[in-house]
Amino acid sequence: MPELLAAGGWGLLAGSALLGGALLGYLARIPAWLVAAVMAFGSGVLLSAVSFELIAEAHERGGLVATAAGALAGAVAYTLANVVLARRGARHRKRSGDQQPSEAEQSGSGTAIALGALLDGVPESMVIGTSLLGGGSVSAVTVAAVFISNVPEGLSSASGMRRAGRSARYVFALWAGIALISGAAAMLGYGLLGGVPGPALAAITALAGGAILAMIADTMIPEAFEGAHLWNGIITVTGFLTAFALSHL
Repeated sequence: MPELLAAGGWGLLAGSALLGGALLGYLARIPAWLVAAVMAFGSGVLLSAVSFELIAEAHERGGLVATAAGALAGAVAYTLANVVLARRGARHRKRSGDQQPSEAEQSGSGTAIALGALLDGVPESMVIGTSLLGGGSVSAVTVAAVFISNVPEGLSSASGMRRAGRSARYVFALWAGIALISGAAAMLGYGLLGGVPGPALAAITALAGGAILAMIADTMIPEAFEGAHLWNGIITVTGFLTAFALSHL
């Protein structure tokens, strides 16, 4: 039970960065180039965490076949769900400009955006819970990577929601809810997968990694490139190296 609660606490901590970023994005007028730069940095951090904390760990536990199968399954599942939500108005849910549709322009887009935010956040939180399996401590790098990447995600998305005319009540209720669900997802990751054999756990870990990689490519990199342009690469690499350095402290 203490470990289960700890998993929920770490997941909630990482998820709370979404709400913090949303507060900044909705209440402050942050320049588009700065939003893009922070998003690029967060993308690099998350790419590093997926590479060295998830995919590498899955490979060590279950080998190449289980890892590759899990990662591809995660990417396919995320992409299919994202396609459905994109057609209902959630395509630009992490964009900070005028790309997001208002409810008047596309009815039901608010619900689609909320479901999209949930789709983006759950895999990240579940891997925080699974990192506690085996009696070890939580992966500080994974928590830090998810926390850091969640700030620009919430910031950019809330900024776009404000431009689309969505109310503060909608925005903050959405991100507060996602933060709470992040804690619950981390608890599920720990509670449901505790007795799973090594190869199966490796595939599940890789599945989450594949879903996160697809999310980065589909929702974070486009926003980062839109504003950072030629600086996007070096900022992303800086974020990648930051997380890599943290993993070796």
